[in-house]
Amino acid sequence: MIIWHEAQTTEETLELAQEVYQDLEQLRPNMVFDTLKSWLPGLTRLGYRILMAALILLIGFRVAGMVRKMLEKSFTRMEMEISLKKFLLSMVYAMVCGLSIFIAADKLGISSASIIAILGSAGLAISLSMQNMLGNFAGGVIILLMKPFKVGDYIVCGQEEGTVAAIGLVYTTLNTMDNKQIVLPNGNLSNTSLTNVTAQEKRRLELKVGISYQSDLKKAKDILYGLFEEHPLIIKDQDLIVFVDQLGESSVVIGARGWVETGNYWSVKWELTEKVKLAFDEAGIKIPFRQMDVNVKSKE
Repeated sequence: MIIWHEAQTTEETLELAQEVYQDLEQLRPNMVFDTLKSWLPGLTRLGYRILMAALILLIGFRVAGMVRKMLEKSFTRMEMEISLKKFLLSMVYAMVCGLSIFIAADKLGISSASIIAILGSAGLAISLSMQNMLGNFAGGVIILLMKPFKVGDYIVCGQEEGTVAAIGLVYTTLNTMDNKQIVLPNGNLSNTSLTNVTAQEKRRLELKVGISYQSDLKKAKDILYGLFEEHPLIIKDQDLIVFVDQLGESSVVIGARGWVETGNYWSVKWELTEKVKLAFDEAGIKIPFRQMDVNVKSKE
């Protein structure tokens, strides 16, 4: 029984080998060559497209780098703020590279319209979800381009004021006189009026004081003029004016105007205010103040 089984297995193996041999005989080389020949035009076109796409990307990225270097030199000559310069350079580089990718995708047979539609939908969704942030970002770009203030300036915006410590693309940071830090959104700063106190190299200092009607007006004006004229930080080649501002209910308000360098404004103002009080006291010129007289009648 064992011998018969082995013989049967051998016969089946031979039959299977014979069938395989017959199939190999039927597979002629011409069939393989015909198949490859039919594929050759498509492979050639695909290879050409891949080669052209790679060439477009190579040239596009090289052009993007060259444009970035040229703009960087121009921005440096313009003394553009560093944050804005980096942002604009990155944006231009990304735009040129993106354009190269779109052209390369079109060469590969990928529809650029589909890519643009997808990116547009994604951009719309992102812009709606980050509306306030994008508004602050746009405000930062406007501030860095228009330069209504710079780092180190003292600005007043509504209820907030302080020295500009940093100007970012989204927020601007101020340091107050008592060393507190205020962070303001650039969208608000670019859409509201603000005062740049230190924008100019010099400022006009105005000091007003009221004297009693019984005091010598001419003498008071001479004292005020002399204090301004003698102060070393008052700019001497600028106009110095002493004037009567108004006749009030209980005092005659006189004033003086002189020019000082912006950095010396507060120190000069405080010094002159003190000197005016001391000089008027020494000269017997009264500075009236609000007072109330109370009369008490006794009952008899």
